[in-house]
Amino acid sequence: MTETADAAPSSLDMPESASDRRDIILARLAIGLVQGLALYGLMRATEGEASWSRLNPDLFAPAVLVALFLPAVLLSGVGKLRLPVYLAWSGVAAALLALLAWHDVARQAGVTREATFPVFVFGAAALFIAHHLVVPADRARHLIASFPAYFDAAWMSGVQMVLSLAFAGAFWLLLFLGAELFRVIGLTFLSELMRQGWFALPATGLAFAAAVELTDVRDGLIRGVRTVALTLLSWLLLVLTVLVAAFLAALPFTGLEGLWSTGRATSLVLAAAAVLIVLINAAYQDGQTAPPRLLQLAARIAALLLTPLLAIAAWGLWLRTSQYGLTPDRIIALACVIVGTTHAMGYGYAAVSTLRSETRWMQPLERTNLAGAVLALITILALFTPVADPARLAVADQVGRLESGRTAPDRFDYAFLRFDSGRVGMAALQRLARSSDPRIAEPATAAVALAAPVPPSPAGATPRFEPATAGASIPDGLAQPVLADDPRYGCQDAGACVVLGRDLDGDGRDEALIATADIIYLMTRSDAADWRQAGMLFKPCNAAPDLDLRDTLRRGELALDTAPRWPTLRSADGSLPFTPGPCPTGAND
Repeated sequence: MTETADAAPSSLDMPESASDRRDIILARLAIGLVQGLALYGLMRATEGEASWSRLNPDLFAPAVLVALFLPAVLLSGVGKLRLPVYLAWSGVAAALLALLAWHDVARQAGVTREATFPVFVFGAAALFIAHHLVVPADRARHLIASFPAYFDAAWMSGVQMVLSLAFAGAFWLLLFLGAELFRVIGLTFLSELMRQGWFALPATGLAFAAAVELTDVRDGLIRGVRTVALTLLSWLLLVLTVLVAAFLAALPFTGLEGLWSTGRATSLVLAAAAVLIVLINAAYQDGQTAPPRLLQLAARIAALLLTPLLAIAAWGLWLRTSQYGLTPDRIIALACVIVGTTHAMGYGYAAVSTLRSETRWMQPLERTNLAGAVLALITILALFTPVADPARLAVADQVGRLESGRTAPDRFDYAFLRFDSGRVGMAALQRLARSSDPRIAEPATAAVALAAPVPPSPAGATPRFEPATAGASIPDGLAQPVLADDPRYGCQDAGACVVLGRDLDGDGRDEALIATADIIYLMTRSDAADWRQAGMLFKPCNAAPDLDLRDTLRRGELALDTAPRWPTLRSADGSLPFTPGPCPTGAND
């Protein structure tokens, strides 16, 4: 970064007094604290089978997205935007985030509805783009600011966010170190405190907000870090340009069959184009000073390479769509191709038009970046709102192909309508079930009746139990979905776990014994049937190698020893000693 480039945006900075700086510090710390408390409240809202998050997904998902991303806008905008603009833009940003999350959940079918991963990624991208269109324009007091102002605001904010996240991570590493130091002398208060959500989340929010303030005060140092990062990235442009050029040169000899056979050709080529665009901008920076001639040459070549890359991506997407029709993923890929093509055309023109011109090298790139940013923002908002909902467009295309005869009924993907396209897909499937063509109506009717499969996710699984005695019932609430840290998580296969309900402590309420081959887990519950592990009973060390504790429960040969609340169990195979509290698997090895 040159002195000229750095000076450009500094003339737009607002003068600050000591009281102004103090107000900004307090505002940022308050924002960080409120964010942490809000996230803690949302975390508590997910607890229990009848949690608020399950009963109100249309409100919970927008609240999560706003609580995660809006504070970044609030932290970054303090002191940089005029107060009316700051308040108005904050309200608009919150409304846009809430709209994206609401639509993402509202379009889903089924009982369990949650915000999907793409809405978090594209929501954050849209917010970043929009914020760095607003801030420079407001500081310049014009609808459109100069390109150096956009460059300075966006790249400074990017570096600031990365450093702030690193600071928050380092803060927690220090807390873990302190907790271990206290633990070795027998004090566990800090480690226990760190496990409490009411402390962990607000503390993280405060640490992040403090880091934003510290990096904002020392903006000269941040510009220095940015300069180093951009310099390193710009020289990586030379490497990637050579690799992409070699790849394109090899295609006439190898053909495209190998690329199409990967099944992800379009995404690979789009990723390469996106990285090239970032690296070209790292070399160009704000355009005030040209880089070394070698980097100028690499940037011009890379700009021209974008066109064949986007052409390959568009071709691959057209081939897949013409064969199999549109899907939500292909529609999002098409949107990326459109935005990428805008950059390819603008960058190619910039590379060629300024070869023998007095204009700064590749100056038309600046207008392309601004137009591309606006196009990307509009595209994201269209895709994640009802305007151009990918599921709606994909369902219309797929059903149209079926009804027009381009897709045979026996090759149509009815499961896509049932499980992967939300409410609009389910509505289309129900309409197809009423079709006068039995080849369409019969499989559509069968698909409507299909139950949603349990996703193989570490975030939750429904256990399967075998009663210890034939005809016995499974204790209420024991077979609910559980997380991976629950002993019931390993009971997904038939016959893996045998269950016996029995009152072991004489309180008039049954506990549950869950037996695997080597361990019996003791589970207790509250009045709300919220089961928790209370301990484990291990196979006796002197037991026969082929002893299976599931058979012990099946035979029911258990007697209670006189002991504290949880007795040792005795069977014909020997006593099963009780170990208090959750214990690590393999403790009997």
